[in-house]
Amino acid sequence: MTSRNPAQLADRQLDAYNRRELEAFIDCYAEDVRVFAFPSGEELTDRSGDAFRKRYGDLFAANPNLHAELINRVVHGDVVIDHEHVTGLADGSEKYAVAMYEVGQDFIEKVWFVSEAQK
Repeated sequence: MTSRNPAQLADRQLDAYNRRELEAFIDCYAEDVRVFAFPSGEELTDRSGDAFRKRYGDLFAANPNLHAELINRVVHGDVVIDHEHVTGLADGSEKYAVAMYEVGQDFIEKVWFVSEAQK
């Protein structure tokens, strides 16, 4: 079990995301955070490790009104699953996202983004 409550850490990163405060957001994640697509399990190398900071720095800079509203959350041990409604994208679009966070001793260590099923 983690020294921090996994749900509280997920809240902290979501709050920082909504304020677009890169350092506070990054501080919630392990330096070597790994990000995957679900269900394929493919590692998203453009979002993992060193690329993580750049990706979110660029995202926050390009989308000054970015906001993710938490719709639902499931916490199971050290895993937090969030369903979010994301608005404020620069192109005017909005989207629904599902992210799963695996929380280690002090940081989010792994993230999975759930892909929509192809119809």
